[in-house]
Amino acid sequence: MKARPTGVIPPMTTPFRKDGEIDLGLVAPQVDWMIGAGAHGVAAGGSTGEGHTLDHEEYRDLMAATVEAVKGRIPVIAGIIVDSTRDAIRRGKLVRDMNVAALQVTPVHYLFKPDDEAMVAHFRAMADETGMPIIIYNVVPWSYLSPALLVRIMTEVPLVVGVKQSAGDLKLFADLMMMAPDKLIYSAVDALMYPSYTLGAHGSIAAILTAAPHASVALWDAVKAGDHPRALDLHKKLLTLWNAVIADNLPACTRYAQTLQGLPKTYPRAPMPEASPAQQAAIRKALEALGALDGVRVEAAE
Repeated sequence: MKARPTGVIPPMTTPFRKDGEIDLGLVAPQVDWMIGAGAHGVAAGGSTGEGHTLDHEEYRDLMAATVEAVKGRIPVIAGIIVDSTRDAIRRGKLVRDMNVAALQVTPVHYLFKPDDEAMVAHFRAMADETGMPIIIYNVVPWSYLSPALLVRIMTEVPLVVGVKQSAGDLKLFADLMMMAPDKLIYSAVDALMYPSYTLGAHGSIAAILTAAPHASVALWDAVKAGDHPRALDLHKKLLTLWNAVIADNLPACTRYAQTLQGLPKTYPRAPMPEASPAQQAAIRKALEALGALDGVRVEAAE
């Protein structure tokens, strides 16, 4: 791959208007905000970005707008959340000629689960057809891939270069780090970024980074500098924020946190509800504790 993206890589929210259409003009402000916070890369079209709701044309246009806004300053990862090998390949082909560092691909997210052989074949076909580096987004509860299967896929399909590990069980993350030391292992264990980094995570791609990029970069930097008292303090404050946003409408809560910090107001795509008044109050309180609202005009978020 052209680059090995590491560090804090926030998965961007998709700027939907109230009518559900994408406002591509609001992609650049979010990109610039992430880069200003020190993000080492960005991901688009993932679960935080409600990528499962995007049709092919929207997906292509969103990725093109993201790449254009980034202007080569940091790596861009393209999320793919679909239910068939055919559709995953088609989306990969839509972005392979853009300046995209890798594809972030979930196993299927519908009810049925492929067996191990079918799962290996799925990622092999994607690699063969797109020629692009692939990061497995291991998040789907009923199609969850074990560390052993993940290592097998990465061994048999060299273009599968890493895993975004989303299990709440930190032992599974630790097992994967030990079993695949030469691969890119990203943490999406939002509540446990601090221990993920101390275990050697190559980076993170998770909604908490999107809700609080400045503090998330500060946590990464503190661990790298060996400043564990600072890291533990940030961990506790970020965990409080995570407890405020984690819900079935997580993308809506994440975008509300962004709006409080000065980004233009955007909306989740129906039928996802906006953050409730109780969620809004908890998010505001957690961001205030992080110092994320210092000097920010927040009236527009109401």
